[in-house]
Amino acid sequence: MEITGLSKRFTTGRGGQRRSVDALVDVTLTVADGSCLAVVGESGSGKTTLARILVGLEGADAGQVVLAGRPVAQRPRRAERRARARDIQMVFQDPNGSLNRRRTAGSAISEVLTAHHRVRGAELRRRVDDLLDQVGLLPAHARALPGELSGGQRQRVAIARALAAEPRVLVLDEAVAALDVSVQAQVLNLLAELRRVRRLTYLFITHDLSVVRQVSEQVVVMRRGEIIERGSTERVLDQPQHPYTMLLRDSAPRPGWRPRRALGRGEPRAEDMEAAR
Repeated sequence: MEITGLSKRFTTGRGGQRRSVDALVDVTLTVADGSCLAVVGESGSGKTTLARILVGLEGADAGQVVLAGRPVAQRPRRAERRARARDIQMVFQDPNGSLNRRRTAGSAISEVLTAHHRVRGAELRRRVDDLLDQVGLLPAHARALPGELSGGQRQRVAIARALAAEPRVLVLDEAVAALDVSVQAQVLNLLAELRRVRRLTYLFITHDLSVVRQVSEQVVVMRRGEIIERGSTERVLDQPQHPYTMLLRDSAPRPGWRPRRALGRGEPRAEDMEAAR
């Protein structure tokens, strides 16, 4: 996937209070086949806008996306939108919002299979069960509504639904951020295995640098819509060159750290707050 000069501007406010905000500014990057590129940055840095443009939920003001050698139209026709959906799928941060609470897990997956592969009947049920098995769920989970599943199970259903289109690329937008730490580790291991078995390419959007170390070979750092640093994960996180990247790294919680509190009323002392920073 090759992204060249991608830019996006939003206008906010009303009347005389309207102002423009640059969500993306001349973003250029390449994601190699079978690799995982992590995109990190604070809230508002443009990570999610980039993801939404790639999967067609937003249109870019300028720039080009080339997927598997084919340019992606910014205003695609229906056939082009369907072809893009078969090539690239997105897994969102919150499965509560991305799954219809009135539809069972099996229905959510079968809808994609029917739309893109036109399977019916026994073959449809077999493929739903197979996808559930690939994400570590049982055939019985196909009959469950989202509210009857745990957070980790719901995200596994969302992953299975994305895989149902048989995409080349998965865009994972904070896909493990809403999960407990133990469940997060299980889902990350699942994603690593799916990538290996299916030869998938990942664009992994996250703010968690520990997750970046676990899943990606390359990383780009975004701030205010621009890429300010890029390189191998090891180099960027261990030897950052940009002051903002250094701030992100130094702001991440470190094992063994715990705040010290003053005796008496339990209020933290100024020197303790400074040490915490």
